Amino acid sequence: MNFAFRVEPLAFHWLNATAVRRAQRALIQSKTYAFDRNVGIQKEISKKRQDVLLGGGAERIAAQHKKGKLTARERIDLLLDDGSFTEYDAFVEHDCTNFAMDKCKIPCDSVVTGRGTIHGRTVFLFSQDFTVFGGTLSMAHARKICKVMDQALVVGAPVIGLNDSGGARIQEGVASLAGYAEIFQRNVNASGVVPQISLLLGPCAGGAVYSPALTDFVFMVNDTSHLFVTGPDVIKQVTNESVISEDLGGARTHTTISGVAHNAFDNDVDALLNLREFMSYLPSNNREAAPIRECHDPVDRMVPFLDSVVPFDPTTPYNILDVIRAIVDEREFFEIMPNYAKNIVVGFSRLGGQTVGVVANQPCVAAGCLDINASVKAARFVRFCDAFNIPLITFVDVPGFLPGTVQEYGGIIRHGAKLIFAYSEATVPKLTVILRKAYGGAYCVMSSKHLRGDVNYAWPTAEVD
Repeated sequence: MNFAFRVEPLAFHWLNATAVRRAQRALIQSKTYAFDRNVGIQKEISKKRQDVLLGGGAERIAAQHKKGKLTARERIDLLLDDGSFTEYDAFVEHDCTNFAMDKCKIPCDSVVTGRGTIHGRTVFLFSQDFTVFGGTLSMAHARKICKVMDQALVVGAPVIGLNDSGGARIQEGVASLAGYAEIFQRNVNASGVVPQISLLLGPCAGGAVYSPALTDFVFMVNDTSHLFVTGPDVIKQVTNESVISEDLGGARTHTTISGVAHNAFDNDVDALLNLREFMSYLPSNNREAAPIRECHDPVDRMVPFLDSVVPFDPTTPYNILDVIRAIVDEREFFEIMPNYAKNIVVGFSRLGGQTVGVVANQPCVAAGCLDINASVKAARFVRFCDAFNIPLITFVDVPGFLPGTVQEYGGIIRHGAKLIFAYSEATVPKLTVILRKAYGGAYCVMSSKHLRGDVNYAWPTAEVD
């Protein structure tokens, strides 16, 4: 006799339905747990992001404002186009354990890095935060800066550094110094490839000074920027000299005496707005042309003023800036190093909407003679323009090289040769206008046709001798 185990179909349906309900409850519980967990993580991230935005805290931000300085993030907001900033590595913290530093960590670690746009064009930048550890450089800080510099090279976009730092973070010792060296290497790698601009908005001392010095342009702020290798206290101990920070490495010193800085501005806001304007003249990299701006200044407009601006008497001075502004678009001229080596004028302007570099002797100062400082100033500018495909216009009114033992002992031969090399090497379009005097060796140096000048014009008052 065969016995078969029989279960009614209804029982199967009941078992299946129970299993399904259990599975559904488990799935709902799992999703609820995941949702709650995600919400918790989001809240934690939001809280941490708020902590990041506070930097070193409300008290230190207030102290920064009391000094007349903006915070690192306020500077970025003012410099970049609205809403264009994308931050990198916002939650990075230092990894130092020496001197109980592991108990003192602040997200973002004293520097804000990322990318954004200025006039719609991409730039990479870092902004040091003085409210966090005095803006001092740790290895984590250096890694963040190196990351944006590396990406700028890959993308082909300018690098802007907003410096406000107390120098190396001494608790990290050699690791901090290694961080500086990594940055220096990237400054050199980027040289002539993408424009590099340093804006000093606070102190910059010790090893920190060399990164700005390796960049193409250095701008400072009056009274708040200080740049020196060794501070007043060290100098007092070693050489017994007494000097204050402003006289040692302030904006006036570096824009008029040392030539380290290319210009200085009144405050953070003025500096950042001028930097925005300055960036409009530059290409993004050495393979692109500078941006062309719509020109509302007719290229064929008459300028009767130019008929009489250059005096017939060769000993009578005149201001070369009047000539430059009368010729260029909209009378706009962004002068570089206006207070250093005033006997030569360099800067950016536009002709027909296209960026041009202008080099001109200044008859108002030392009769426009070339000396050591003027030669170095002009040579560096010419080489920058050549590296970034910016045409050069040279206005010549030069009686020669400045004579004297000071110049000879200082190496005028060596430094004057730098300007010869710069003009000879330049392959960008070169247009030269001889306004009045072009004497001796200085005639050759100032973009003469013998140094591959493309077009050379002579004003009615020109004297070539």
